[in-house]
Amino acid sequence: MAKTTRRSLLLGATAALAAPSVLRAQTRALEDFGGMTPPTEARRNISSFQRIDWRDHFDSLGKATIICDTVSRALHYWDATGTDYRLYPTSVPMTDELTRTGYTEIVRKKVGPTWTPTPSMRERDPSLPDFMPAGPGNPLGTHAMYLSWPAYLIHGTHDTRKIGRRSSSGCIGLYNEKIAELFEITPIGAQVRVI
Repeated sequence: MAKTTRRSLLLGATAALAAPSVLRAQTRALEDFGGMTPPTEARRNISSFQRIDWRDHFDSLGKATIICDTVSRALHYWDATGTDYRLYPTSVPMTDELTRTGYTEIVRKKVGPTWTPTPSMRERDPSLPDFMPAGPGNPLGTHAMYLSWPAYLIHGTHDTRKIGRRSSSGCIGLYNEKIAELFEITPIGAQVRVI
């Protein structure tokens, strides 16, 4: 039989006192996500997500609305009715110099995108190839949505370590399964703001 010590009693009492706080935090997280379970892929980043109201950025939802928050490293999506709201953890540009902010829109979508590094990417890393076909080694992942800004995309990634980090050369990256989901529901012409 285990011997009861003062230390085990203190630890047990502390755990009992903390349990209601943990339950309240979990309930609050569910409320913050509109009753949906928060994304599990970004547990280390979930506390930094900030709820955004699309009305602070656009006059209407248009065909659909996406706001990419480079500070909290999250992408917010609303459908045209405002009833479908989704939140995705993202990777963001490595530096402020690589980050383009402002208003744009989705102009093209591609399953199995190919990749051509820009001249500035190749200048920073001369070992990059001139071109990379679609596939497991491609940094654009399985799906890409092209913005009206040349060379800026919202795309997937095969390297899941990048999500939740400043790791891209200017694009917004999502887990492959999340970009596939977003790709299906986002129409061409969806309005986008990167903040």
